[in-house]
Amino acid sequence: MKLIELFKTINPYENKVYQPYVIAEIGVNHEGSMQTAKKLVDEAKEGGADAVKFQSYKAETLASKDSPSYWDTTKEPTTSQYKLFKKHDSFWINEMEELKEYCDSVDIEFMSTPFDIESADFLNDMMDVYKISSSDITNKPFIEYICKFNKPIILSTGASSLHEIQEAVSWIEKFGNSLSLLHCVLNYPTPDENANLGMILDLKQKFPDKIIGYSDHTLPKDMKVCEMATMLGCVIIEKHFTNDKTLPGNDHYHAMDKEDLKIYRKNLERTFEILGSFKVEALEDEALSRANARRSLVALIDIPKGKIIEKNDLTFKRPAFGVSPKFIDDIVGQKAGQNIKEDDVLKWNMFE
Repeated sequence: MKLIELFKTINPYENKVYQPYVIAEIGVNHEGSMQTAKKLVDEAKEGGADAVKFQSYKAETLASKDSPSYWDTTKEPTTSQYKLFKKHDSFWINEMEELKEYCDSVDIEFMSTPFDIESADFLNDMMDVYKISSSDITNKPFIEYICKFNKPIILSTGASSLHEIQEAVSWIEKFGNSLSLLHCVLNYPTPDENANLGMILDLKQKFPDKIIGYSDHTLPKDMKVCEMATMLGCVIIEKHFTNDKTLPGNDHYHAMDKEDLKIYRKNLERTFEILGSFKVEALEDEALSRANARRSLVALIDIPKGKIIEKNDLTFKRPAFGVSPKFIDDIVGQKAGQNIKEDDVLKWNMFE
């Protein structure tokens, strides 16, 4: 399923859990190498991702030269946002066009997060859905600019108060764009105890008409955090993706790789097998239990033909081959049409 189709088919009001749409965020983990970028696309596809997402920015339009770091400097020692982004801003329109074409050729959806007006413009021809970073949730002019493309929007909500999320949603709703909100925590990495997946339920309650997802920055480990987010109703799961978690850099050490993604997909396959149906109904495999473990009305004593049945003439025992105990009020007051022995399972034809 393409992402735009998800916006058309998912009903946020339905009380069910969906197989998630998984976005492997390559970001700038290609580090300026087209060969590496395509290898990451291939590995994301192999791992089971539905889409890959890059990032499109220029350091000069993203951060001032004195912008301090907000990541784990023991993993990425660069303390200036500008200097770090400058290392990785070489991919622009031509590279994105090549990656879009490559993604199409291997049948995985292409996405890239724009961080300025120019990239938002050129990405319009390459994507059906826009992603807006948590860092731009208060950037009203940029959000409104993206809304004018009349495409669905995915908005991450990291480091935001409820009021800030409501405010950004109101700007988007004014233009009528379909919207998905991704719960997100802006720690790199996010300790498990800070994942606060309970916020997903609050987003679902506060924005019941919106598709809710999760953008994860925890260490991948066994991918349990993403699995739990899915069970809480997240329809979109986004996580940074790398081919080598040991590489230095801001987005390698907390990223998943293809093996993590395979584990996640395998665990979900088993989980959804257990979840089964979201409609309450008796299963075919329960037919024997329905017949043998439920009860029927049974004669507590010998009941002679012609006797008017009283409540103290009856008890209830297994199996359910006779009159159900739920009909006891219909049986009391009936006249026995035959002699009924103690412990006989009552049948409707025993009464006049």
